[in-house]
Amino acid sequence: MRLILVLVALLLAAVPSLAASLRAGTAKADITPSGGVPLWGFESRLKPAASTLDPLFARVLVLEAGDKRLALVTLDLGRSFGPASVDQIRQSVKKSSGISCLLVTASHTHGAPVIQDQYKDGPPAWERTALEKIERAIQEATNSLVEARIGTGTGAVYIGHNRLRVNADGTVSWFERNLTRIPTAPVDPTVSVIRIDRTDGSAMAVLTNYSCHPVVFGSDNLQYTADFPAATNRVVEAKFGSRTLSFFLQGAPGDINPYYAVTPLEEDPVKAREWTGEKLGAEAARVAAEIHTQAATDSSIQFAEDMMPVQLRWNEQRFREALVKFLGPNVFEEYGPIQREFQVPVATVLINRQIAFMTFPGEPFVDFQMNWRDRCPVPAAFLLGYTNGYYGYFPTIRTAAAGGYGAASAATWVEPGAGERIVDHAVVKTLEMLGRLTDMPDDLKGDVYK
Repeated sequence: MRLILVLVALLLAAVPSLAASLRAGTAKADITPSGGVPLWGFESRLKPAASTLDPLFARVLVLEAGDKRLALVTLDLGRSFGPASVDQIRQSVKKSSGISCLLVTASHTHGAPVIQDQYKDGPPAWERTALEKIERAIQEATNSLVEARIGTGTGAVYIGHNRLRVNADGTVSWFERNLTRIPTAPVDPTVSVIRIDRTDGSAMAVLTNYSCHPVVFGSDNLQYTADFPAATNRVVEAKFGSRTLSFFLQGAPGDINPYYAVTPLEEDPVKAREWTGEKLGAEAARVAAEIHTQAATDSSIQFAEDMMPVQLRWNEQRFREALVKFLGPNVFEEYGPIQREFQVPVATVLINRQIAFMTFPGEPFVDFQMNWRDRCPVPAAFLLGYTNGYYGYFPTIRTAAAGGYGAASAATWVEPGAGERIVDHAVVKTLEMLGRLTDMPDDLKGDVYK
Protein backbone atom coordinates (compact mmCIF):
# COMPACT_ATOMS: atom_id res chain seq x y z
CA MET A 1 0.00 0.00 0.00
CA ARG A 2 2.81 2.37 0.91
CA LEU A 3 4.48 1.65 -2.41
CA ILE A 4 1.26 2.50 -4.27
CA LEU A 5 0.96 5.81 -2.41
CA VAL A 6 4.55 6.68 -3.30
CA LEU A 7 3.91 5.92 -6.97
CA VAL A 8 0.73 8.04 -6.96
CA ALA A 9 2.63 10.91 -5.35
CA LEU A 10 5.33 10.68 -8.00
CA LEU A 11 2.76 10.70 -10.80
CA LEU A 12 1.00 13.73 -9.33
CA ALA A 13 4.30 15.54 -9.02
CA ALA A 14 4.90 14.92 -12.70
CA VAL A 15 1.59 16.40 -13.85
CA PRO A 16 2.80 20.04 -14.18
CA SER A 17 5.56 18.97 -16.56
CA LEU A 18 2.92 17.43 -18.79
CA ALA A 19 1.06 20.72 -19.06
CA ALA A 20 1.90 23.09 -21.89
CA SER A 21 5.01 25.10 -21.13
CA LEU A 22 6.55 27.71 -23.42
CA ARG A 23 9.62 26.77 -25.38
CA ALA A 24 11.65 29.13 -27.58
CA GLY A 25 14.54 29.06 -30.03
CA THR A 26 16.28 31.66 -32.19
CA ALA A 27 18.49 31.82 -35.26
CA LYS A 28 19.84 34.40 -37.69
CA ALA A 29 20.80 34.29 -41.37
CA ASP A 30 22.64 36.82 -43.53
CA ILE A 31 20.49 37.36 -46.65
CA THR A 32 22.51 40.19 -48.21
CA PRO A 33 22.70 39.69 -52.01
CA SER A 34 26.15 38.82 -53.32
CA GLY A 35 25.84 41.26 -56.22
CA GLY A 36 24.27 44.59 -57.00
CA VAL A 37 20.50 44.46 -57.52
CA PRO A 38 17.89 47.25 -57.80
CA LEU A 39 17.04 48.82 -54.44
CA TRP A 40 13.62 49.27 -52.91
CA GLY A 41 11.80 52.46 -52.11
CA PHE A 42 12.86 55.49 -54.14
CA GLU A 43 11.54 55.73 -57.70
CA SER A 44 14.20 58.37 -58.47
CA ARG A 45 17.03 55.91 -57.69
CA LEU A 46 17.92 54.34 -61.02
CA LYS A 47 21.20 52.59 -60.22
CA PRO A 48 21.52 49.20 -58.46
CA ALA A 49 23.33 48.57 -55.20
CA ALA A 50 27.09 49.05 -55.45
CA SER A 51 28.29 47.69 -52.08
CA THR A 52 27.27 46.78 -48.53
CA LEU A 53 27.26 49.21 -45.59
CA ASP A 54 25.82 46.68 -43.16
CA PRO A 55 24.46 43.19 -43.77
CA LEU A 56 20.78 42.41 -44.19
CA PHE A 57 19.56 39.71 -41.82
CA ALA A 58 16.61 37.40 -41.39
CA ARG A 59 16.10 36.85 -37.66
CA VAL A 60 13.97 33.90 -36.54
CA LEU A 61 12.09 33.26 -33.32
CA VAL A 62 10.24 29.98 -32.90
CA LEU A 63 7.78 29.63 -30.00
CA GLU A 64 6.14 26.37 -28.99
CA ALA A 65 3.25 25.72 -26.64
CA GLY A 66 1.52 22.35 -26.67
CA ASP A 67 1.08 21.25 -30.27
CA LYS A 68 1.44 24.76 -31.76
CA ARG A 69 4.64 26.23 -33.14
CA LEU A 70 4.88 29.85 -34.24
CA ALA A 71 7.75 31.03 -36.43
CA LEU A 72 8.33 34.79 -36.51
CA VAL A 73 10.76 35.90 -39.23
CA THR A 74 11.90 39.54 -39.26
CA LEU A 75 13.57 40.74 -42.45
CA ASP A 76 15.90 43.67 -43.14
CA LEU A 77 13.96 44.24 -46.35
CA GLY A 78 11.60 46.83 -47.76
CA ARG A 79 8.63 44.51 -47.66
CA SER A 80 7.64 40.93 -47.05
CA PHE A 81 8.04 38.42 -49.86
CA GLY A 82 5.30 37.82 -52.40
CA PRO A 83 2.54 35.20 -51.90
CA ALA A 84 4.36 32.39 -53.71
CA SER A 85 7.57 32.85 -51.73
CA VAL A 86 5.78 33.12 -48.38
CA ASP A 87 3.80 29.98 -49.21
CA GLN A 88 7.01 28.19 -50.16
CA ILE A 89 8.47 28.93 -46.72
CA ARG A 90 5.20 27.97 -45.02
CA GLN A 91 4.95 24.58 -46.75
CA SER A 92 8.63 23.78 -46.31
CA VAL A 93 8.86 24.54 -42.58
CA LYS A 94 5.56 22.83 -41.86
CA LYS A 95 7.17 19.61 -43.05
CA SER A 96 10.69 20.16 -41.74
CA SER A 97 9.98 21.91 -38.44
CA GLY A 98 6.33 21.35 -37.60
CA ILE A 99 5.56 25.06 -37.88
CA SER A 100 1.82 25.68 -37.71
CA CYS A 101 1.91 29.51 -37.67
CA LEU A 102 4.21 31.69 -39.81
CA LEU A 103 4.71 35.46 -39.73
CA VAL A 104 7.17 36.94 -42.23
CA THR A 105 7.58 40.64 -41.48
CA ALA A 106 9.88 43.32 -42.90
CA SER A 107 11.46 46.41 -41.34
CA HIS A 108 10.82 48.45 -44.53
CA THR A 109 14.39 49.64 -44.96
CA HIS A 110 14.93 51.43 -48.27
CA GLY A 111 18.47 50.06 -48.48
CA ALA A 112 17.43 46.54 -49.53
CA PRO A 113 16.55 44.77 -52.80
CA VAL A 114 13.32 45.30 -54.70
CA ILE A 115 10.75 42.53 -54.14
CA GLN A 116 7.79 41.83 -56.39
CA ASP A 117 4.64 39.79 -55.92
CA GLN A 118 5.23 37.88 -59.12
CA TYR A 119 8.09 37.28 -61.53
CA LYS A 120 7.96 36.18 -65.15
CA ASP A 121 10.75 33.63 -64.67
CA GLY A 122 10.54 33.03 -60.93
CA PRO A 123 12.30 34.89 -58.12
CA PRO A 124 15.80 36.26 -58.78
CA ALA A 125 18.81 34.32 -57.54
CA TRP A 126 19.30 36.43 -54.40
CA GLU A 127 15.69 35.83 -53.30
CA ARG A 128 15.88 32.07 -53.93
CA THR A 129 19.05 31.94 -51.84
CA ALA A 130 17.42 34.03 -49.10
CA LEU A 131 14.39 31.73 -48.97
CA GLU A 132 16.63 28.68 -48.55
CA LYS A 133 18.58 30.39 -45.75
CA ILE A 134 15.36 31.38 -43.97
CA GLU A 135 14.01 27.85 -44.14
CA ARG A 136 17.27 26.53 -42.66
CA ALA A 137 17.24 29.20 -39.94
CA ILE A 138 13.70 28.22 -38.92
CA GLN A 139 14.81 24.59 -38.68
CA GLU A 140 17.85 25.66 -36.64
CA ALA A 141 15.66 27.68 -34.25
CA THR A 142 13.28 24.73 -33.91
CA ASN A 143 16.11 22.34 -33.16
CA SER A 144 17.32 24.67 -30.39
CA LEU A 145 13.96 24.95 -28.56
CA VAL A 146 14.34 25.17 -24.76
CA GLU A 147 12.06 26.02 -21.85
CA ALA A 148 11.47 29.76 -21.76
CA ARG A 149 9.82 32.56 -19.82
CA ILE A 150 8.19 35.64 -21.34
CA GLY A 151 7.30 39.17 -20.30
CA THR A 152 6.40 42.54 -21.79
CA GLY A 153 6.93 46.21 -21.08
CA THR A 154 6.55 49.64 -22.66
CA GLY A 155 8.53 52.86 -22.88
CA ALA A 156 8.51 55.98 -25.03
CA VAL A 157 10.92 57.75 -27.34
CA TYR A 158 10.63 60.40 -30.06
CA ILE A 159 12.74 59.81 -33.16
CA GLY A 160 10.24 60.75 -35.87
CA HIS A 161 7.37 62.94 -36.98
CA ASN A 162 4.19 62.78 -39.04
CA ARG A 163 5.19 63.57 -42.60
CA LEU A 164 1.73 64.70 -43.77
CA ARG A 165 1.33 68.23 -42.46
CA VAL A 166 -2.24 69.55 -42.44
CA ASN A 167 -2.32 73.27 -43.24
CA ALA A 168 -4.74 75.86 -41.90
CA ASP A 169 -6.82 75.69 -45.08
CA GLY A 170 -7.15 71.89 -44.81
CA THR A 171 -4.66 71.07 -47.55
CA VAL A 172 -1.84 68.61 -46.89
CA SER A 173 1.87 69.31 -47.41
CA TRP A 174 4.72 66.81 -47.62
CA PHE A 175 6.96 67.18 -44.54
CA GLU A 176 9.91 64.94 -45.29
CA ARG A 177 12.62 66.09 -42.83
CA ASN A 178 12.19 67.62 -39.38
CA LEU A 179 15.57 68.94 -38.26
CA THR A 180 13.92 70.88 -35.40
CA ARG A 181 12.98 67.50 -33.82
CA ILE A 182 9.70 69.05 -32.68
CA PRO A 183 7.09 66.23 -32.75
CA THR A 184 4.10 66.54 -35.05
CA ALA A 185 0.76 64.81 -34.67
CA PRO A 186 -0.33 62.13 -34.90
CA VAL A 187 2.80 60.25 -33.85
CA ASP A 188 3.18 57.28 -31.51
CA PRO A 189 6.23 57.35 -29.22
CA THR A 190 5.37 53.99 -27.63
CA VAL A 191 8.16 51.44 -27.52
CA SER A 192 6.58 48.02 -26.93
CA VAL A 193 8.99 45.29 -25.85
CA ILE A 194 8.83 41.51 -25.41
CA ARG A 195 11.59 39.77 -23.50
CA ILE A 196 12.08 36.01 -23.66
CA ASP A 197 14.39 34.40 -21.12
CA ARG A 198 15.93 31.01 -20.61
CA THR A 199 15.16 29.29 -17.34
CA ASP A 200 18.43 30.60 -15.88
CA GLY A 201 17.14 34.16 -16.33
CA SER A 202 19.41 35.10 -19.24
CA ALA A 203 17.76 36.90 -22.13
CA MET A 204 17.33 34.81 -25.26
CA ALA A 205 15.43 37.38 -27.33
CA VAL A 206 14.28 41.00 -27.10
CA LEU A 207 11.58 42.16 -29.53
CA THR A 208 11.05 45.90 -30.07
CA ASN A 209 7.85 47.12 -31.74
CA TYR A 210 7.92 50.74 -32.97
CA SER A 211 6.53 52.83 -35.83
CA CYS A 212 8.96 54.79 -38.01
CA HIS A 213 10.05 54.59 -41.66
CA PRO A 214 13.68 53.38 -41.94
CA VAL A 215 14.60 56.10 -44.45
CA VAL A 216 17.49 57.94 -42.82
CA PHE A 217 19.38 57.11 -46.01
CA GLY A 218 18.03 58.72 -49.17
CA SER A 219 17.90 57.92 -52.85
CA ASP A 220 21.60 58.76 -53.37
CA ASN A 221 22.56 55.81 -51.18
CA LEU A 222 23.65 52.78 -53.22
CA GLN A 223 24.70 50.54 -50.34
CA TYR A 224 22.77 47.73 -48.73
CA THR A 225 21.77 48.86 -45.27
CA ALA A 226 19.21 47.93 -42.61
CA ASP A 227 19.04 51.67 -41.76
CA PHE A 228 18.32 52.65 -38.13
CA PRO A 229 17.00 49.20 -37.02
CA ALA A 230 20.58 47.91 -37.43
CA ALA A 231 21.75 50.38 -34.77
CA THR A 232 18.75 49.58 -32.56
CA ASN A 233 19.48 45.85 -32.62
CA ARG A 234 23.18 46.46 -32.00
CA VAL A 235 22.49 48.56 -28.88
CA VAL A 236 20.09 45.98 -27.43
CA GLU A 237 22.46 43.08 -28.07
CA ALA A 238 25.37 45.02 -26.55
CA LYS A 239 23.28 45.52 -23.40
CA PHE A 240 22.40 41.84 -22.93
CA GLY A 241 25.36 40.05 -24.47
CA SER A 242 26.12 37.68 -27.30
CA ARG A 243 23.54 35.06 -26.25
CA THR A 244 20.69 37.52 -26.90
CA LEU A 245 19.13 38.12 -30.31
CA SER A 246 17.39 41.45 -30.86
CA PHE A 247 14.40 41.78 -33.20
CA PHE A 248 12.96 45.00 -34.64
CA LEU A 249 9.22 44.70 -35.33
CA GLN A 250 8.02 47.47 -37.58
CA GLY A 251 4.63 48.83 -36.57
CA ALA A 252 2.41 51.28 -38.43
CA PRO A 253 4.72 53.95 -39.93
CA GLY A 254 2.74 54.72 -43.09
CA ASP A 255 2.79 58.46 -42.29
CA ILE A 256 5.84 58.58 -39.97
CA ASN A 257 9.37 59.61 -41.01
CA PRO A 258 12.51 59.80 -38.87
CA TYR A 259 13.56 63.35 -38.05
CA TYR A 260 16.67 62.95 -40.19
CA ALA A 261 14.94 61.42 -43.20
CA VAL A 262 16.66 61.04 -46.58
CA THR A 263 19.92 62.51 -45.31
CA PRO A 264 22.18 63.24 -48.34
CA LEU A 265 25.51 61.42 -48.41
CA GLU A 266 27.42 64.67 -48.01
CA GLU A 267 25.57 65.30 -44.70
CA ASP A 268 26.70 62.01 -43.10
CA PRO A 269 23.61 59.77 -43.01
CA VAL A 270 25.56 57.17 -41.00
CA LYS A 271 25.80 59.62 -38.10
CA ALA A 272 22.08 60.42 -38.41
CA ARG A 273 21.26 56.69 -38.57
CA GLU A 274 23.29 56.04 -35.44
CA TRP A 275 21.54 58.80 -33.48
CA THR A 276 18.10 57.52 -34.52
CA GLY A 277 18.72 53.83 -33.94
CA GLU A 278 20.72 54.24 -30.76
CA LYS A 279 18.04 56.43 -29.19
CA LEU A 280 15.40 53.78 -29.86
CA GLY A 281 17.74 50.96 -28.87
CA ALA A 282 18.65 52.59 -25.55
CA GLU A 283 14.98 52.91 -24.59
CA ALA A 284 14.20 49.36 -25.71
CA ALA A 285 17.14 48.03 -23.70
CA ARG A 286 16.07 50.02 -20.64
CA VAL A 287 12.54 48.63 -20.83
CA ALA A 288 13.75 45.08 -21.46
CA ALA A 289 16.09 45.23 -18.46
CA GLU A 290 13.14 46.04 -16.20
CA ILE A 291 10.88 43.24 -17.47
CA HIS A 292 10.40 40.34 -15.07
CA THR A 293 9.66 37.31 -17.19
CA GLN A 294 7.42 34.58 -15.87
CA ALA A 295 7.15 30.87 -16.47
CA ALA A 296 3.73 29.37 -17.15
CA THR A 297 2.61 25.75 -17.15
CA ASP A 298 -0.54 26.65 -19.07
CA SER A 299 1.12 28.38 -22.02
CA SER A 300 -0.81 28.62 -25.27
CA ILE A 301 -0.45 29.92 -28.81
CA GLN A 302 -3.61 30.70 -30.75
CA PHE A 303 -3.38 31.78 -34.35
CA ALA A 304 -5.67 32.69 -37.23
CA GLU A 305 -4.85 33.94 -40.71
CA ASP A 306 -7.79 35.01 -42.84
CA MET A 307 -8.11 36.35 -46.36
CA MET A 308 -10.06 39.62 -46.39
CA PRO A 309 -11.55 40.83 -49.69
CA VAL A 310 -10.60 44.46 -50.39
CA GLN A 311 -11.61 46.50 -53.41
CA LEU A 312 -9.33 48.69 -55.54
CA ARG A 313 -9.84 52.29 -54.49
CA TRP A 314 -9.54 53.96 -57.87
CA ASN A 315 -11.08 54.15 -61.30
CA GLU A 316 -9.06 51.51 -63.13
CA GLN A 317 -8.04 53.64 -66.12
CA ARG A 318 -7.08 56.64 -63.95
CA PHE A 319 -5.10 54.36 -61.68
CA ARG A 320 -3.28 52.92 -64.69
CA GLU A 321 -2.32 56.41 -65.83
CA ALA A 322 -1.15 57.36 -62.34
CA LEU A 323 1.01 54.23 -62.00
CA VAL A 324 2.74 54.92 -65.31
CA LYS A 325 3.42 58.50 -64.20
CA PHE A 326 4.61 57.32 -60.77
CA LEU A 327 6.69 54.24 -61.68
CA GLY A 328 7.26 54.45 -65.42
CA PRO A 329 5.95 52.65 -68.52
CA ASN A 330 7.35 49.23 -67.52
CA VAL A 331 5.40 49.07 -64.26
CA PHE A 332 2.95 46.41 -65.48
CA GLU A 333 5.72 44.17 -66.84
CA GLU A 334 7.36 44.26 -63.41
CA TYR A 335 4.30 44.11 -61.13
CA GLY A 336 1.57 42.50 -63.24
CA PRO A 337 -1.93 43.67 -64.18
CA ILE A 338 -4.21 45.86 -62.09
CA GLN A 339 -6.62 43.90 -59.88
CA ARG A 340 -10.13 45.06 -59.04
CA GLU A 341 -10.19 43.08 -55.81
CA PHE A 342 -7.45 41.80 -53.51
CA GLN A 343 -7.53 38.90 -51.10
CA VAL A 344 -5.55 40.46 -48.28
CA PRO A 345 -3.94 38.14 -45.65
CA VAL A 346 -4.45 39.30 -42.06
CA ALA A 347 -3.20 37.35 -39.06
CA THR A 348 -4.02 37.43 -35.36
CA VAL A 349 -1.90 35.70 -32.71
CA LEU A 350 -2.60 35.32 -28.99
CA ILE A 351 0.21 34.09 -26.72
CA ASN A 352 -0.60 32.92 -23.19
CA ARG A 353 -3.88 34.84 -23.47
CA GLN A 354 -1.88 37.96 -22.58
CA ILE A 355 0.09 39.03 -25.68
CA ALA A 356 -1.66 39.76 -28.98
CA PHE A 357 -0.22 40.35 -32.45
CA MET A 358 -2.17 41.69 -35.39
CA THR A 359 -0.71 42.10 -38.88
CA PHE A 360 -1.09 44.36 -41.89
CA PRO A 361 0.17 43.24 -45.32
CA GLY A 362 1.41 46.72 -46.20
CA GLU A 363 1.98 50.19 -44.78
CA PRO A 364 -0.63 51.12 -42.14
CA PHE A 365 -0.92 54.68 -40.85
CA VAL A 366 0.08 55.24 -37.24
CA ASP A 367 -3.48 55.85 -35.96
CA PHE A 368 -4.18 52.15 -36.48
CA GLN A 369 -1.46 51.12 -34.05
CA MET A 370 -2.78 53.42 -31.33
CA ASN A 371 -6.36 52.32 -31.99
CA TRP A 372 -5.43 48.63 -31.79
CA ARG A 373 -3.58 49.13 -28.54
CA ASP A 374 -6.53 51.04 -27.05
CA ARG A 375 -9.09 48.40 -28.08
CA CYS A 376 -7.16 45.16 -27.73
CA PRO A 377 -8.74 43.07 -24.94
CA VAL A 378 -5.40 41.83 -23.55
CA PRO A 379 -2.66 43.83 -21.81
CA ALA A 380 0.07 43.67 -24.46
CA ALA A 381 -0.88 44.60 -28.04
CA PHE A 382 1.58 44.54 -30.94
CA LEU A 383 0.88 45.65 -34.52
CA LEU A 384 3.16 44.26 -37.23
CA GLY A 385 3.13 46.03 -40.58
CA TYR A 386 4.63 44.65 -43.82
CA THR A 387 3.72 41.09 -42.83
CA ASN A 388 2.94 38.07 -45.05
CA GLY A 389 2.35 40.25 -48.11
CA TYR A 390 2.29 43.79 -49.47
CA TYR A 391 -0.71 45.80 -50.70
CA GLY A 392 0.57 49.35 -50.52
CA TYR A 393 -0.52 51.97 -48.01
CA PHE A 394 -3.45 51.64 -45.60
CA PRO A 395 -4.52 55.19 -44.67
CA THR A 396 -7.31 55.96 -42.24
CA ILE A 397 -10.59 57.20 -43.71
CA ARG A 398 -9.80 60.68 -42.41
CA THR A 399 -6.34 60.82 -43.99
CA ALA A 400 -7.61 59.25 -47.22
CA ALA A 401 -10.05 62.16 -47.53
CA ALA A 402 -7.39 64.76 -46.69
CA GLY A 403 -4.98 63.48 -49.33
CA GLY A 404 -1.21 63.40 -49.68
CA TYR A 405 1.38 60.74 -50.43
CA GLY A 406 0.31 57.35 -49.11
CA ALA A 407 -3.15 58.69 -48.34
CA ALA A 408 -4.44 59.39 -51.86
CA SER A 409 -1.57 58.60 -54.24
CA ALA A 410 -0.77 55.83 -56.69
CA ALA A 411 1.10 54.07 -53.87
CA THR A 412 -2.30 53.63 -52.18
CA TRP A 413 -4.35 50.83 -53.72
CA VAL A 414 -6.94 49.79 -51.17
CA GLU A 415 -10.39 51.22 -50.64
CA PRO A 416 -11.04 53.66 -47.77
CA GLY A 417 -11.99 51.80 -44.63
CA ALA A 418 -9.85 48.73 -45.35
CA GLY A 419 -7.51 49.48 -42.46
CA GLU A 420 -10.37 50.06 -40.03
CA ARG A 421 -11.84 46.69 -41.04
CA ILE A 422 -8.52 44.94 -40.40
CA VAL A 423 -8.26 46.37 -36.87
CA ASP A 424 -11.90 45.45 -36.18
CA HIS A 425 -11.16 41.95 -37.43
CA ALA A 426 -8.18 41.57 -35.08
CA VAL A 427 -10.21 42.75 -32.08
CA VAL A 428 -13.00 40.26 -32.88
CA LYS A 429 -10.54 37.40 -33.43
CA THR A 430 -8.80 38.10 -30.13
CA LEU A 431 -12.13 38.13 -28.29
CA GLU A 432 -13.05 34.83 -29.94
CA MET A 433 -9.74 33.30 -28.83
CA LEU A 434 -10.47 34.46 -25.30
CA GLY A 435 -13.88 32.78 -25.45
CA ARG A 436 -15.71 36.07 -25.01
CA LEU A 437 -17.32 35.86 -28.45
CA THR A 438 -18.83 32.50 -29.32
CA ASP A 439 -21.07 30.94 -31.96
CA MET A 440 -23.81 30.15 -29.42
CA PRO A 441 -26.58 32.66 -28.58
CA ASP A 442 -27.02 33.59 -24.92
CA ASP A 443 -30.51 32.05 -25.01
CA LEU A 444 -28.93 28.58 -24.99
CA LYS A 445 -26.64 29.28 -22.00
CA GLY A 446 -29.29 29.12 -19.27
CA ASP A 447 -31.26 31.80 -17.50
CA VAL A 448 -28.94 34.66 -18.53
CA TYR A 449 -31.72 37.27 -18.55
CA LYS A 450 -32.77 36.82 -14.92
